[in-house]
Amino acid sequence: MVSESVKAAGPNRWLQLVAGIVCMVAAANIQYSWTLFVPEIVSANTWTRASVQVAFTVFVVVQTWATPIVGYFIDKYGPRNVVLMGGLFTGLSWVLNSYASTLPALYFAAAVGGIGVGCVYATCVNSALKWFPDRRGLAVGLTAAGYGSGTVVTILPIAAMIKSSGYHETFFTFGLIQGAVIVAAALFLTAPTGKDVTYSSTVAQSRRDYTLGEALRTPVFWVMLTMFTLTVTGGLMAVAQLGVIAEDLGVKHVEVNLYFFAMAALPFALMLDRILNGFSRPFFGWISDHIGREKTMFFAFMMEGIGIVALGTFGHNPWAFIILSGIVFLAWGEVYSLFSATAADTFGSKHIGKIYGMLYCAKGIAALLVPVANLLMEATGSWTVVLYTVAAMDMTAAIAALLVLKPLLARHHRLNEARALKARAATV
Repeated sequence: MVSESVKAAGPNRWLQLVAGIVCMVAAANIQYSWTLFVPEIVSANTWTRASVQVAFTVFVVVQTWATPIVGYFIDKYGPRNVVLMGGLFTGLSWVLNSYASTLPALYFAAAVGGIGVGCVYATCVNSALKWFPDRRGLAVGLTAAGYGSGTVVTILPIAAMIKSSGYHETFFTFGLIQGAVIVAAALFLTAPTGKDVTYSSTVAQSRRDYTLGEALRTPVFWVMLTMFTLTVTGGLMAVAQLGVIAEDLGVKHVEVNLYFFAMAALPFALMLDRILNGFSRPFFGWISDHIGREKTMFFAFMMEGIGIVALGTFGHNPWAFIILSGIVFLAWGEVYSLFSATAADTFGSKHIGKIYGMLYCAKGIAALLVPVANLLMEATGSWTVVLYTVAAMDMTAAIAALLVLKPLLARHHRLNEARALKARAATV
């Protein structure tokens, strides 16, 4: 598509990006540190592992399915106010967890956290998409990386505090910290004007701003929703269950030696996974800015599928568990940069908060499969069936990226160009 140059924003848009990343880092613990708390919660109460994991599902479902509503509030009240509210709810969630003595209380706290993180995540992604149409893959990748790898600096402190002070006090302390950081960073957020952006000259991007209703009536939206659901399932299951998988595979407490230091396989894998999960988002987003979204999707999704198969086959070896889980997270994290960037390219940025909010509901659908995966494992006595199933889903999405999504997007942009030419001709 022909480039449309608009005066680029000054340093302010980079400040917006940094503020959004800080918010995402502070919000990341609720999802990515949850696996550290599950064994402690189970051992301290009479609850089953599956019932405790329902809280994770509640969190993800609320976070994702509230996103379209959050998109409405972003447009109405602006990013700063929405993220301020998100910070308050995000901190409150873990404070409530610290007092939860019943499963309903745990589930309620998870729902509060879902609302909070939903406000933070949707707003910061929306901001990156709007401020950086010329570098959408990279900008939204960096923003999503804050969420994907934000816990790399807190994994060890949280694990140490759980061990020394118990999970109740850990929830309370880190809840206050993460809420305060989000509120402070939110004060810097603002929305761009029409003069603040530059469009890409290498990726086809719609100059027409679709409404949510118009986007929902296009076949390309539903193809992306299906692919998003297929790919996000495997990674989300790994996020929630990695500690459990490590325990069942017999590698959780096995110490690996790197000559200059030694660490148990699970915390080592968690640290590596957070780094790779965060790195993958800007890395694959940057690649997609240059070679296209669909080709990048194919390579990444196929890598994830192969990595999951290998994890199920060789995961009993602690080194294989660490390396292969890292590959899975490397190839999974980019879904949050690729699909959001593709959605903005396809439907414009004016209403992208609502549109990507609907697309992001794929994560909520996938979250419903997390407890099912646990029950399936208990029924079969092995993670093999679960891992092979989600690997097949990833590979299906990889093939669909080239054979289904790519031709649909080409047709979509051709129709937009034809409408634009017809409109210009009518005004002559």
